[in-house]
Amino acid sequence: MKVSVVVTVRNEERTIDGLIETLLAQTRVPDEVVIADGGSTDRTVAMIHRWIQEDRSIRLLSCPGANIAAGRNRAIEAATGDIIACTDAGVRLDRHWLERIVRPFENGDHVSMGFFIADPHNGFERALGATTLPDVAEVDPERFIPSSRSIAYRREAWETVGGYPEWLDYCEDVVFDLALRRAGFRFAWVPDAVAYFRPRTSTRAFFRQYYLYARGDGKANLWPRRHLIRYLTYLCGPLVFIAGFCYKPAWLALIGGAGLYLYLPYRRYVRGLTANSAPTRTVRGADGGLPIKDESRVGTTEVAVWLLIPALRFLGDLAKMIGYPVGVWWRVRREAKRG
Repeated sequence: MKVSVVVTVRNEERTIDGLIETLLAQTRVPDEVVIADGGSTDRTVAMIHRWIQEDRSIRLLSCPGANIAAGRNRAIEAATGDIIACTDAGVRLDRHWLERIVRPFENGDHVSMGFFIADPHNGFERALGATTLPDVAEVDPERFIPSSRSIAYRREAWETVGGYPEWLDYCEDVVFDLALRRAGFRFAWVPDAVAYFRPRTSTRAFFRQYYLYARGDGKANLWPRRHLIRYLTYLCGPLVFIAGFCYKPAWLALIGGAGLYLYLPYRRYVRGLTANSAPTRTVRGADGGLPIKDESRVGTTEVAVWLLIPALRFLGDLAKMIGYPVGVWWRVRREAKRG
């Protein structure tokens, strides 16, 4: 099998070295790496060219103005492999990632679903990873929607569904995955094909990320029932609290509901404290110098992290509740223009 790895980038000078170095250190080296740049204005392109001088299997496409979906489609069009393995800038890959994620194709599968794990550098990012990223034990392979941080598929599958939806700026991989499932392609679950993904580094970046995700849901009409439940929950919560002044068991119900809502993030966080979820960082920095310092135990105290988790849960929900109707309004106007 000839395997092409495709990546989209834009202004990734902080992370591109780590991604390429872990790609080239794979136990199954990719036959080619095709990188689509969406118009970087930092040193990303120059840094990729430096890697190209060292390894001619890397190719760079200039796609200024392209969104993520368009960048992936251009990279796949330019790729020569029958198997497309897809990952993202901002991740580091386990050294066995490619070997494991392409193995199901030997059995005739069409799509191979890898997994991704939080790669936090400090206490805030540990809390955010526990709040937003599932544990592998929580995944139902029959319902799992793989991220394009860690997925592989046959070129024919990509062609059959028409590629990634270029009209969508976020959640494009979800729409692509659902199209593959509707087309009847066979999915394989490969939980040990792992990409290490660093959570956002600030509350502002996290809020923007989840706002854009929810706006993408609204544009693509994804998960309307899930969003409705969220609105109803935040509407009913204050009413139950007020009712507790007259009927004390209402407060117990509210506390129990909050406990259930926060159970999974806290369980993930506790597991993360005892598990070595990411390998030692040994990738070179942008200047080719010393390995990156592991800061996963630096900064925020454990108590502060525990307090962060409910705050981040609420902030993410707030971002979704603001972003989703913006996306719905965009979709309504688009459908009206189309007649």
